[in-house]
Amino acid sequence: MTARLVVLVVVTGLFAFLSALAIADVGYFGIIEPHFQSWGGAQVFADLVILAILSCFWMVSDARVNRVNPWPFVILTLVGGSFGPLLYLVLRTYRLTAPVSARPH
Repeated sequence: MTARLVVLVVVTGLFAFLSALAIADVGYFGIIEPHFQSWGGAQVFADLVILAILSCFWMVSDARVNRVNPWPFVILTLVGGSFGPLLYLVLRTYRLTAPVSARPH
C-alpha cells in the first residue's frame, strides 16, 4: 500500500467520521440549511456545487482513460459531496498501484 493510498483512506475515514457526527447532530438537511440563511452561506454552497460538478466532469473524463465506471462515483458526489471524488481517488490509486497480476481487466 502506497503512502498516497494510506493518506486517501485516512482522509476518507476521518471525513466519514465527521460527516456521521454532523448527521447525528443536525440530520442530512440540517447540514445544508445554514447555507440558505445568509449570502455568505449561499456563496459557500454555490462554491461547493461548482466543485462537485467540476469533480464529476473530471471523474468521467479520467475514468475513460483508466477504464473505470464513473457513474457510481458521480451519483455519490451528487448525494454525498466529497465522498464521490475521495472514493474514486481511492479506487484509482489502488488500481494504479496494485500488481499487474491483481488488476482487473
